[in-house]
Amino acid sequence: MTSVIPKEKSELRENLKIACDALLDKKGENIKLLYFGGKSSLTDCFIIATGNSNPQIKALRDNVEKTLKENNVELFSKDRFQPSGWLVIDAIDFVVHIFSDEQRENYAIEELWKDADEILVEDL
Repeated sequence: MTSVIPKEKSELRENLKIACDALLDKKGENIKLLYFGGKSSLTDCFIIATGNSNPQIKALRDNVEKTLKENNVELFSKDRFQPSGWLVIDAIDFVVHIFSDEQRENYAIEELWKDADEILVEDL
């Protein structure tokens, strides 16, 4: 399914894998990647993951930020931790959304972006 991402976007594919590995390292669950291509002017891709508790959500966010910085991936902005059940990391070419189960169901961003192509983590 990685053929969805154009060959010239190999750096994006690599950075998505780095972020997903960081999420998996801290036991992030139900990870989905939504690739927009030219369908959105906001970003190329969303990574959506679930954490089981506020401490885990914070640990997921901290590990993704640390790992991206170690790999020289520029972060545009990041959320300060607030126990709201939803944290966002903007890496310009992609945005990482980390949700609690409840907030993920509540906001249902996968449903809002139905026209995006889904990429499996295993296919990166």
